[in-house]
Amino acid sequence: MSDEIPEPENGEPGQPEELPVPPRSGELLELVDDLIIATEGARSVPLSGSVMLDKDRLLEMLYELRDELPEELRAARWMVREREAFVARTNETAREMLERARERSDELISESYIVKEAVDEANQLVRRAEAEATRIRLEAEDHSEKALEDTEAVLSDLLARVRRSRAELHQARRSDQEIEV
Repeated sequence: MSDEIPEPENGEPGQPEELPVPPRSGELLELVDDLIIATEGARSVPLSGSVMLDKDRLLEMLYELRDELPEELRAARWMVREREAFVARTNETAREMLERARERSDELISESYIVKEAVDEANQLVRRAEAEATRIRLEAEDHSEKALEDTEAVLSDLLARVRRSRAELHQARRSDQEIEV
């Protein structure tokens, strides 16, 4: 038996293992670009429009792309949940503001010599609270909509690129089969 402390897999003694970093859309686009470059740079098969690709490398890249996409989808779902929670918090804040405004209004109304002022101020507080709640809710919805729109655009672009690459791959496979016949 040895008293030696085993080194972590990253090869640096005493360093904790790094946790995987979730992919960002730029990294996914780079992976798709690598797939396109690999396909475009592939050697042509003589006397055909087909190309020869490194199957293992291409599959590795496609598996990596597939494994990374769910993180983007989870991020989009998380943003929707966060938006809903933010809207709920905003609504609760608005309710609290309205309740405080009503309580203040009741206090002012109880004093007869400022009844008119109390009513006006209470109405103004309610209108401000409602306007602020509406503004906050709309900003949250706009932010969430923009984030979801950006995510949808990235995913649509990725899907289109993957479909084109697959179509090219299938076309190359059909061409290879026609040559064999």
